[in-house]
Amino acid sequence: MSEGSLLIFVPGFMQPGAAWGPVAERMPERYPSKCLDFATDTFEGRLTELAGAASGRPAALVGYSMGGRLALHAALSAPERFSVLVLVGASAGIDDRAARAERRRADEQLAAWIERAPIERVVERWERLPVFAGQAEQLVAEQRPGRLAHDPRRLARLLRSAGQGAMEPVWDELPALPLPVLAIAGARDERYVEAAERVAALTPHGRAESVPGASHAPQLERPAAVAALVEHFLDEHLAERLR
Repeated sequence: MSEGSLLIFVPGFMQPGAAWGPVAERMPERYPSKCLDFATDTFEGRLTELAGAASGRPAALVGYSMGGRLALHAALSAPERFSVLVLVGASAGIDDRAARAERRRADEQLAAWIERAPIERVVERWERLPVFAGQAEQLVAEQRPGRLAHDPRRLARLLRSAGQGAMEPVWDELPALPLPVLAIAGARDERYVEAAERVAALTPHGRAESVPGASHAPQLERPAAVAALVEHFLDEHLAERLR
């Protein structure tokens, strides 16, 4: 990338960093990348990891789902550490207080079950979630080894700390975010298409893009399309640093 800059891919819940491989491998050499694997299992711990991931260099963050929310909070907390923010299938939180409380109760029930269950049952239940219904069976199977590698107790801690019910919404903070922001959603994932458009409308330098034929995980379902969107956005906003 530019002098001292780096592209950091942030995985979602129950994913290893390698889940970003299909997009990262399509990025040109001028954008060196890191697919991040976290060592911590809490919201604050992962924010600290994100802040230090670039080793003091300006970084472009690309995060999916829970990883997108973490990336957004990291950028809001320390915008000087980052150059560009890309969110995939992510929002700025649940701003209805009652809905957030209900989600927190549901997340706690799920976390309590996860920490007692074998990882095979956890993964089986996760793969049946409606949000993944549009994914091809082969794609689900390809993601399974990465999911099975997790410790259920660590997943439960993370859900309690960084689930949508636990995280405060940050919509009101978006107008002060100085970074260029690209919000991507699968075109069939209507809820997150709306979230992407809202993020783009509220940020001073925001843009929303939808990926045709994709649902909640367009980076897995249409990696070439997502890579092209990310590359174009980086070229647009970091071109001066490449000269």
